[in-house]
Amino acid sequence: MIRKLGKPGDLGWVVQAHAEIYAAEYGWSAQYEVLIAQIVSAYASDHDDEREAAWIAEVDGKRAGSIFCVRGPDETTAQLRLLLVTPEARGLKLGAALVDTCLEFARGAGYKRMVLWTNDPLVAARHIYLSRGFRLTATEPHEMWGDALVGQTYELDL
Repeated sequence: MIRKLGKPGDLGWVVQAHAEIYAAEYGWSAQYEVLIAQIVSAYASDHDDEREAAWIAEVDGKRAGSIFCVRGPDETTAQLRLLLVTPEARGLKLGAALVDTCLEFARGAGYKRMVLWTNDPLVAARHIYLSRGFRLTATEPHEMWGDALVGQTYELDL
């Protein structure tokens, strides 16, 4: 089930789940948790319900994934952020359902384009993005969170 973010504990869960999963799977440092906390805090303290939204995926009443749709660099561009599916919920097509929910909202909110930034090790997410028509528009090597990574920017015309 996918529901709007808003239950007590949802915000903290998004931060904790991202930090713990990416530390366990990729060795990313606590600096990654800081970034996620900043994104979640910005959303929680100042978002426009008409143009921005976030969702939680649940399996058997337990949180199992997240995604955010926020205003991008201009009024016609939405940004997809914080897609995550917990290891135990993978294979249930929750990632695809979360992305589809985000895209549907963005279209309904009047956005013309969606962008996202991710990193090269996140292969399953990349597969979802490409299958929805996103195209890779930029790459940039960087060292963050204790790892050498390639940041990737994807865009989709809505």
